[in-house]
Amino acid sequence: MWMRAETPRTWLYRILAVVIWVTPAGAQPSQPYRDNLPAEHPAIAYASGTFDDRVSRLAEAVASGRIVLNHDDQFGYLPSLLEHLDVGVDTQALVFSKTSLQAPLISPRTPRAIYFSDAVAVGAVQGAAVIELVAFDPRRGAVFYTVDTARTQRPRFDRPARCLQCHQQAATLGVPGPYIGSVSTSATGRPDFRLGTVVTDHRTPFDERWGGWYVTGTHGAQPHRGNALARDPTTPAGLVDPFNQNLTSLTRFIDPSRFLVPTSDLVALMTFEHQTQMINLFTRIGWEARLADHDGILDASEAEARRLGVEEIARYMLFADEAPLIEAIQGVSSFTDTFPTRGPRDRQGRSLRDFDLRTRLFRYPLSFMIYSDLFDGLPDGIRRGVYGRLRDGLEGRADGEVILAIVRETKAGLPESWLPH
Repeated sequence: MWMRAETPRTWLYRILAVVIWVTPAGAQPSQPYRDNLPAEHPAIAYASGTFDDRVSRLAEAVASGRIVLNHDDQFGYLPSLLEHLDVGVDTQALVFSKTSLQAPLISPRTPRAIYFSDAVAVGAVQGAAVIELVAFDPRRGAVFYTVDTARTQRPRFDRPARCLQCHQQAATLGVPGPYIGSVSTSATGRPDFRLGTVVTDHRTPFDERWGGWYVTGTHGAQPHRGNALARDPTTPAGLVDPFNQNLTSLTRFIDPSRFLVPTSDLVALMTFEHQTQMINLFTRIGWEARLADHDGILDASEAEARRLGVEEIARYMLFADEAPLIEAIQGVSSFTDTFPTRGPRDRQGRSLRDFDLRTRLFRYPLSFMIYSDLFDGLPDGIRRGVYGRLRDGLEGRADGEVILAIVRETKAGLPESWLPH
């Protein structure tokens, strides 16, 4: 999630200030609390300097008149933004919890719609004055933007600093980043943070995910917290609503015609969960190394910290602690078919983006984010170390040689240790 103030209410600031960080259950090793790193440290310079991410390039092209954003009568600039940012509408995920500083506009009838790709994510709330965007810069991590929704010849893009009030905290590993939170809500979507927030990724057990989100798709007898609405407006929803599992339509909750697509796809949600914390890990470990290099901290303690950081990234990339699926899952949008087509394939037609969906999320469990600018933008020593640990982790695995073969044919700049001998 990402958050941006328009007309925030005092109560919202209070509840956001006491969000409880709950470690994703099943994570090995457990996720420690991490203090915020200094975004304005000279090694990072988060708010200054030249930006070269997908949103900043689009903003420049719109300002110069090289690209014209079309304004749709119903959805405003959203369809045109998604098209120019190369984001599929079938990535749509709908969140109805008021866990955004646009909370007054969000409810179970009017959820916030989120769309994503490997390089950018977009959030849209009905009736809002802005559309929210976040781009993933190879050095800075997540960079937050808004674009005005009012019809104009050249809509304005801004980069509001207030986004970091909620998007640089424990849930994002202390660096600017996205996250997916699972909360219990009232019938109006107001979260009850006394019950905690589970920040979810591929390590989180299925039955702890998606409180405050709509979820379409089938998943058998393994329950989740999505689609749970309190029946009493003064009380939160139950953590799992047995009557709202395995939904293939959201018509009982929303008017689907008010959204670009009628789904909040299960497989898309799981993919975005993995991606959000992968982004934050890349950013956190990269920032730590850059700060230490700038400050001349190169002692044994720093060497051990880097070793642990490399190990943490590699373990996450290899899905080492992935919560297994007990039954097969199936989405109801085209996402399961379109997502695998958006990345490279080897000569046998295999891709790290191919889904399994029977016992785990991906068929070849090495993160597709190995192709991302964030991975390539890691400090050289960290990236070399991650390659080494990935190589070690794949040796002896039944699927290790297949994964190595896929990456050898699809990833440029591999170290020599990855090449066939």
